[in-house]
Amino acid sequence: MESVVAQAGLVLLRDSVEWEGRSLLKALIKKSALCGERVHILGCEVSEDEFREGFDASVNSRLIYHDVFRDPLNWSQSGEALPGGPLGALQAMCRRTDPGPVTIALDSLSWLLLHLPCPALCQALCALSQQHSCPGGGSPAEPVRVLCLLHEELHGPGPLGALSSLAQAEVILSGTMGQASAHILSRRPQQHPTRQTQWFSILPDLSLDLQGGPPLESQPHPEPHTPPVDPTAHMTFNLHLSESERAAKDSLTLPFQFSSEKQQALLRPGPRQATGRIFYEPDAYDDLDQEDPDDDLDV
Repeated sequence: MESVVAQAGLVLLRDSVEWEGRSLLKALIKKSALCGERVHILGCEVSEDEFREGFDASVNSRLIYHDVFRDPLNWSQSGEALPGGPLGALQAMCRRTDPGPVTIALDSLSWLLLHLPCPALCQALCALSQQHSCPGGGSPAEPVRVLCLLHEELHGPGPLGALSSLAQAEVILSGTMGQASAHILSRRPQQHPTRQTQWFSILPDLSLDLQGGPPLESQPHPEPHTPPVDPTAHMTFNLHLSESERAAKDSLTLPFQFSSEKQQALLRPGPRQATGRIFYEPDAYDDLDQEDPDDDLDV
């Protein structure tokens, strides 16, 4: 998971109510800081003290915190609010010229979506992910990585689809039996998207502990072999035929089946067979009209 996130420009960390993603965001921030990167954090949902909690002094010294949580709309007029609000802070990050690799963390993208127009936010994210940090010497420019925490249950399919189209990597958090897992979708230019699942846990020092598979309690256990059950074993009648019963059934001629002998007997009666006749004796109340025999039908 770390290799996929390291190679992506814009990374979406999609969490839910059951599986929060801020711990994973902080673990990735710690990894970037320990690698010598400068980390800019746009904090919107929690205070700076709460966000820095758990980092040691060496990591905190490399974090540049842009506080939107304290006064997002500059109501206090104390001058501590970010100029231009959250969108202005994002646009200012696009113009930064920090030497060396840079990581920008947005905590969270959901808060920004609720306070900014989606098109303007997508444009700012696209500009962030496509910018390059300025190296100190003549080495090639290094891309800037953007980590975005997104609470996907708060948004509809439209904003989620727009943000998903911008991301080079999506990490969808889930889990089972108390063990977290990350379903990673990676998109690279001129390559097919790849998917993988990584089980992990966050240690108390905010280190990322990657694991090879799900917990043993959640793995399916093979069931012992049981012989197949005959559904007709306890019936009061038999559905199977013996050989003699099957031969008798095949030789039986049903009443509606006319053999050639029976057809000849019915069509050409023999001399000794009496032919059938119909005798009709009119009733006293019968009104027979030879000219109109269907008079009684009222036709």
